[in-house]
Amino acid sequence: MEMKNNMMCDLETGVCGPGGDTEMKFIDLSAPTKKVDLYYVTDPICSHCWALEPVLRKFESQYGQYFNMHTLMGGLLEKWDGFADSANGINGPADVAGHWREVGEHSRMPIDGTLWYDNPIESSFIPSRVFKVIQKKNPELANVFLRRAREALFAFNKNIAQDDMLIDLVDRIGLNGEEIIRQSKLPEADTSLHEDFQLVRQLGVRGFPTIVMLNEEKKGVKIVGARALEQYLAALQQMLPGDTLQPKQLSSLLSLIQKEKLLFSREIEEFYAIEEKDFQTFVSKQLANADFKTKEVLGEKYISIIG
Repeated sequence: MEMKNNMMCDLETGVCGPGGDTEMKFIDLSAPTKKVDLYYVTDPICSHCWALEPVLRKFESQYGQYFNMHTLMGGLLEKWDGFADSANGINGPADVAGHWREVGEHSRMPIDGTLWYDNPIESSFIPSRVFKVIQKKNPELANVFLRRAREALFAFNKNIAQDDMLIDLVDRIGLNGEEIIRQSKLPEADTSLHEDFQLVRQLGVRGFPTIVMLNEEKKGVKIVGARALEQYLAALQQMLPGDTLQPKQLSSLLSLIQKEKLLFSREIEEFYAIEEKDFQTFVSKQLANADFKTKEVLGEKYISIIG
């Protein structure tokens, strides 16, 4: 009977054999179906989020084909008036500087932090609203903005809650800085930011960074704090128990630096699994035909492409 059905041809659909979808559809057999939603809860002034960047970049580069990533703003600091984190000894802006230095020294992602003494950030909601405005227009550029803002804040000690700095950062990613900052001050931007806060509460997140992975049944795992790559990989494997996770091949350093524009030594070491002592030799070999420069900030080397 099956053979007879297989030999049947339908004049209306033009199909021989068993029926099925007759509409034209695009298929892609090169990548797995993404069944996991990954929520990254963060904040522009979260020092441990900055420390996590080397690991998160490699995790997304190698295993991003298995999940849909959503970046959520967590709302770390609305304002200093009435704020206190006594458990961590933070009762005012100046108390943040020492904490940041510890995180920077431990992670080797450079953090200056002296702006907390003389030019403290008023609120992390300000750059977060800018992020949300950009995210509505172009999610990929929103993440680029977040990276540039963190570079400016942590490594180069710039106040990313001030209009002139935000305008410059947005201009540098190819958007109209003045217009984006104007939009970030409208009620719609604040509504969008608070929608993130609501989802963050629903996910049960209270500290940053936190990564939550959920499957199609809305069940999953929550990883709080900046962790090693192996922990995120183990969590993803737990979400996809029937799959053998295959990492993508890492891009060349030239491709990576052309995309990222600036990378610190710690990030390159993590990405390519090299030792700190081998950084300069590795970079010189990989970028032998590229026009790049090596600089240093707070005792940590970084590279950037010239031009």
